[in-house]
Amino acid sequence: MSGITGVLQFAVDGLAQQQQTIANNLANSQTPGYIAKQVSFQTSLQQALASPVGGTAQVSVTNTTNPPATNGNNVDGSQQLVAAEQTTLEYQTMVDMLNAQFRLVQGASGGSFQ
Repeated sequence: MSGITGVLQFAVDGLAQQQQTIANNLANSQTPGYIAKQVSFQTSLQQALASPVGGTAQVSVTNTTNPPATNGNNVDGSQQLVAAEQTTLEYQTMVDMLNAQFRLVQGASGGSFQ
């Protein structure tokens, strides 16, 4: 990752994957035997940023550990809806920060602000 723009882009990409995974979980909430997935990238990003020599962040997708219902499905619809809302807010925040960064670069290079 190089600079703040790279960090913000990684976060946007991770959040987009998280949104996609939540949508898939919700779409399969009634599928017998379906095991919900979860996306993790925040800890990896923090470790990469804290590394004195720079690090590489990773996005990982794992199964959740929620107990399954009688049909073997472990999707908690309420939990997924809350996660979807939180992820949407985080995504919008990261996009806003990325756009602000681009405006700073544009202004520093003599471009006009919009």
